[in-house]
Amino acid sequence: MASQEISVNIPPTLDPVYSNMIQVAYKDDEFTFLFLHQLPQVNQARAKAIVSITPSHAKNLVAVLSKSVADYESKFGTIAPKEQPAQQNVTTLSGYS
Repeated sequence: MASQEISVNIPPTLDPVYSNMIQVAYKDDEFTFLFLHQLPQVNQARAKAIVSITPSHAKNLVAVLSKSVADYESKFGTIAPKEQPAQQNVTTLSGYS
């Protein structure tokens, strides 16, 4: 697959979003990612962004993230896995409507 360059226009009013928790939902024609910010020591999270993509884009995202993590680790060292609390930081929901 040949790559091509595209020009990306980022509006000056677009604010960055920080997320430390994500929920993933999918159905036959899309994956939806709900990016959340969970407050420390509080059983509450605030939705920060919702992004829906096609299944083929989701598969491409997995590949890009895998390569990016490998590149990061070759530059900065292995990312140590955090101890997982009782509640996981990723929730998968299927068959939503």
